[in-house]
This record gives sequence, structure tokens and C-alpha cells, in this order.
Amino acid sequence: MSRRHIAAVVTALALSAAIPVLVPTGSASAATCSSYPSWAAGRAYATGDIVRYTDGKAYIAEHDNPGYDPVISTWYWEPYGCDSGTPSGTCSSYPSWVAGRAYATGDIVRYTDGKAYIAEHDNPGYDPVISTWYWEPYNCDGGSTPIGNFVVSEAQFNQMFPNRNGFYTYSGLVAALSAYPGFATTGGDQTKKQEAAAFLANVSHETGGLVHVVEQNTANYSHYCDWGQPYGCPAGQSAYYGRGPIQLSWNFNYKAAGDALGIDLLNNPSLVQTDAAVAWKTALWYWNTQSGPGTMTPHNAMVNGAGFGQTIRSINGSLECDGRNPAQVQSRVTAYQQFTQILGVSAGANLYC
Repeated sequence: MSRRHIAAVVTALALSAAIPVLVPTGSASAATCSSYPSWAAGRAYATGDIVRYTDGKAYIAEHDNPGYDPVISTWYWEPYGCDSGTPSGTCSSYPSWVAGRAYATGDIVRYTDGKAYIAEHDNPGYDPVISTWYWEPYNCDGGSTPIGNFVVSEAQFNQMFPNRNGFYTYSGLVAALSAYPGFATTGGDQTKKQEAAAFLANVSHETGGLVHVVEQNTANYSHYCDWGQPYGCPAGQSAYYGRGPIQLSWNFNYKAAGDALGIDLLNNPSLVQTDAAVAWKTALWYWNTQSGPGTMTPHNAMVNGAGFGQTIRSINGSLECDGRNPAQVQSRVTAYQQFTQILGVSAGANLYC
């Protein structure tokens, strides 16, 4: 990425404020898994809370925890018998949306069109169809198939990132897609899948397999403030370090991404490390709108047949391409080849830069 530091990073997730979790009452035999609230990474849970995980199965908190993954953190969570993890497949189990009723992030409602929507941000009852920053469509079948038009299923996503940080949720990625509807929906089926694989391969390289959320090298943090910008660095000299799938850095990138997405990231850069949908949207912003040191956006490179190599050039070509760092280039290419294989398409030509 142009003027964006690429460095080794380690997991350092700043969790959002605890949000009370409402748990349905009654025994397991009296409820189906679909009646429990969806698990949300970073949401505080108390012992006894029951959630529905992304696999459609229910889990009960054995110990208080700040939103650990039920499948990974098995000391904190245990499987909870309900209906063997088979979701209902309908949206009828969710409460009807009510205008003017306050909703918290993660709440799921059934709208007047019969479809379900999940709150991506706290709101005082905004309309899910109109207020799309606050609400996103929610797949009622538990996410076992691709949601909407996205060509990558949750099962394929999990196969690509078996060790991913719980912050990088599939639902967060799907929620971000509405910001750039042309992403992975342009061209034929092969082109769509190649673009999705190319995007995920690059973010995999940037984050060590979606393991790392923020840049670890704290000594670099203060370097990402360009005081030559008229707006300066209102969040602080050291606030604009690398975050998220594409490791967004520099005050001017936070400003530009925030302006494009309708989110004040200049004053609230931490949203990129606490809100999964926002984090994914910043990565999609760069992918779809920025050419960096290249001559085209990564999106255009994939849909116009320029090849995967040009996405590398647009992201970090000044440091990696033209023989500067062949090992880094190979890391990206290898991930891309693996992901296209998972999606059942060829990798195409022009893989290197």
C-alpha cells in the first residue's frame, strides 16, 4: 500500500465495551439452537450464557469471558444440546423489528419484508432497510452457505483460515460487502471467485492468516502521523498504526477511508480494531478504490484480466515487485493458489509482479 508500513504484527485486539447478553430461559429440550443469540467476538459473556455459533450449534459459557471463540476456547465454552445444531432455516424465530426501540450491536430482528437483519452498531430503532450502516442482512440458515451473492461460503472461509483470530468473523466480512457491491460480483463465476481468492490471499499475507489485528512494532506508531495534512492527527500522534485485514496506516488513509465509508475514522481509528465490519470495509475500500504504487486498483486488476501479480503491485509493489522481495511475493501467490483451489477455479495467468 502506498505510504503504508508493512511489518510483522501480532495479535493485540482491543475489545469493545461489554454489552449485556440476553439469554432465552428454559431447558435445552424446550428450545432450538436458532432461538439463542448469535455469538459475537469481543462481547462480554457471563457464566451460563448460551449462544449460537457460526456453525449453527449452541454453546454455554462455563466461565466468564470477554468474547472468546466457543470452538477454540474450550475451557470457557461447552457444547449445549438443543437441536443438534440444525438451524431452523427460516427467519420466523427472530423478533419483529420495532421502530423506535433501542437495539444493541448483534441484535437480530425480522423486518416487515420477512427477512432478518443484524445490528452492526447500537441504534435507537432505525429502519434496517434505510439505515444500512446500522443494519446488515442476516442469513437465517446460520451461514452454512454463501450469504447473498458472496462466492465464498463460511465453510470455505474457515478452511482458508483455520487459525484465524476470532475478531475476523465471516459475518463481519459479509456485512462489509454492501459497501462495495461490485466486489466479487463482477464478470463470470470464475472471475468472481478469482477476485475473492485474490483479496483473501493478500489479507492473509498481511495478517499472518487473519491472526494479527494490529501492528506489533509500537516504535513505529508515532511515524504514521503526517502533520502536513490540514486536519492533523486529532486522535493523537501515535493513533494511526496498522490495523485490520489490510493493515490500514497513516492519518490520511484513515481520513480517506472514513470519508468514503461514512465513518469518522480520523477521530476514531480504533474502530478498525474493535468492529469487524468496519475493519473489513477498510480493506475493501483499499482493494476497490486505491492503486497504491501500481497503475490500477486490485479490483480492476482481477476483473479486467491483468492477473494476481498486479494486485501485489498495487498493495506493496514498491517493496516487493521487480525482484525486490521474491519471498514475500511467493507467499501471496501460494495463498492465492490455495484459495482458488478451495473455490474450485484456476488461478489464471500473470501471478507474479
